[in-house]
Amino acid sequence: MKTKITLFITGLILAINPVFAQTLDDYLEVARDVLNTEKKAVVAEAMMLNDTESGPFWEMYNEYNAELYKVHTKRVNIIKEFAANYESMTDEKADELWTNSMAYQGELLKLNKAYYKKFKKILPAGKAALYFQVENKIATLINAELALEIPLVETN
Repeated sequence: MKTKITLFITGLILAINPVFAQTLDDYLEVARDVLNTEKKAVVAEAMMLNDTESGPFWEMYNEYNAELYKVHTKRVNIIKEFAANYESMTDEKADELWTNSMAYQGELLKLNKAYYKKFKKILPAGKAALYFQVENKIATLINAELALEIPLVETN
């Protein structure tokens, strides 16, 4: 599975060409759509759900990912705001961005805690944990790529 996740992230990075998108927002939406499609395939392979688990799992998965999309949109907006202010970063803007980043992280943790409980109602705890482990591995790979691409704050 490690290879599949690595290929998935690599494919995401290489397959999305900004030439096909007319604006940054278009590009980001294409990237997010590709990521979601590829992520779902990785999750399906990792979960090995039986017929009884499959329906409820995918319903909950779609619900969770709709909420996750909203939370991640806040992160995307923080990154876009960082980029827009990078050349003229002030201490105040850096503080605002970092405060917003911590709020995003808090919302993400709250969402994951709530949905872990929900997934445990429809799956054995081990499979619920497996699902969130897969989500975490994918998020870690994305975070690593972002860490490589986003420069450190420089204030004037």
